Amino acid sequence: MTRFLGFVCLVLALSAPRALSAQSEPKLDDATEQLARDIFKQLVEINTTDSVGSTTVAADAMAKRLLDAGFPASDVQVLGPNDRKGNLVARIHGTGAKKPLLFICHLDVVEARREDWSMDPFQLIEKDGYFYGRGSGDIKDGDAFLVTTFIRLKKENFKPNRDLILALTADEEGGKSNGVDWLIKNHRELIDAEYIINPDAGDFELDKGKRLLLGIQASEKLYQDFDLKVTNPGGHSSLPTSENAIYQLADGLARLERYQFPFELNEVTREYFARESAIVGGPIGADMKAILSTPPEAAAWARLSAIPYYNARIRTTCVATRLEGGHANNALPGMARANVNCRILPGHSPDEIQGTIVKVLDDPKIVVSRAAGLAGSGLPNPPSPLRLDLMSALEKVSNQMWPGVPIVPVMDAGASDGAISRAAGFPTYGLPGLFMDVDDDRSHGRDERIRVSSFYDGVEFYYLLMKVLSTT
Repeated sequence: MTRFLGFVCLVLALSAPRALSAQSEPKLDDATEQLARDIFKQLVEINTTDSVGSTTVAADAMAKRLLDAGFPASDVQVLGPNDRKGNLVARIHGTGAKKPLLFICHLDVVEARREDWSMDPFQLIEKDGYFYGRGSGDIKDGDAFLVTTFIRLKKENFKPNRDLILALTADEEGGKSNGVDWLIKNHRELIDAEYIINPDAGDFELDKGKRLLLGIQASEKLYQDFDLKVTNPGGHSSLPTSENAIYQLADGLARLERYQFPFELNEVTREYFARESAIVGGPIGADMKAILSTPPEAAAWARLSAIPYYNARIRTTCVATRLEGGHANNALPGMARANVNCRILPGHSPDEIQGTIVKVLDDPKIVVSRAAGLAGSGLPNPPSPLRLDLMSALEKVSNQMWPGVPIVPVMDAGASDGAISRAAGFPTYGLPGLFMDVDDDRSHGRDERIRVSSFYDGVEFYYLLMKVLSTT
């Protein structure tokens, strides 16, 4: 953490408060805009859910685009543990003056049912200045940024000072075949790099059309699922008893819903709110300043807690996400279970949180266990030190596209593949490239969408960033 904070001072110096100027980002040419949109549309319309989809189909489609753009077959590979969980790895060879740079982004998306949406979730629809579709913001926009940039650089015969590696991967959103984990364990030589950049992390914040900040993620909360289960003898539904697994579990979940984990700041979130308070201003900005006092003002953090975006950055959160119980309409339930998903602040362990959950449930008949598999493994998540070369490149691109918008280090509330790569020794940084409305993030939800203008800005952002990172 000390190395991280040393560079926070650098970031703050680079991004001292300045008045926002008029929009000045470069305009994409028509051919590039069409290419990016076509790639984005193709990706959104390929179902890559874990249940019935295939990341291999998407990986093959992107591989074909790279090959058609002139990449040799030896530099484009689709590989994975089974037929449905393919990962794409591609490379642009550089001079070797510097170590390779890896860009990762996942191809899979969370489930989306047509009956839950007002439109087909697997069609890219442009409406009222937004792109709609499952994965539009998480994170097929990022996939499109990276593929489009690799094609642009190849067509320009660009020769970077280091190899640029692209890995589009499987099962970040769940499933049993996480692509980043599989590649590190089975083909590390294909993706070995000095550090990693991931569009599926960080926060480029937009509020009512105003760009607030460019948040570079170097730390994130720990992801952990817990299984809550109640079992009892069951019986005939015509003879109810005092033991009912559904009622017992529901009572415990209601107690957990009402519980709030303690307010807490760390070095990263303290710097974040210090910067954010001046950017946001008004009553919310005043509350951000108030939580930095000693002691923090309880009324201020209570008000911030009512805003999900900020609440997730000041405490550990646990929420029920799945529920099942019973086996027949005419039988008492002999079993009821729920999944509780926790996002744990750095410095706290899954065991500690499990103990808190058990205490809050206050019922020994509700058995709490840690979920199995990679998503429930509680991987350690050390922060990545912010690098002078990366921060300087980000500042250069930001000044060209969005002069006056400050750069701020952030801790993400959600989990990303960065937790896996950091645990494996790769410094990893989240840079979405796309400005998302702070009050309209529909990732994983109904009618997921992003702004059309933000999408095209992201295309240009990654093109400029890759060029700066591989020429300086």
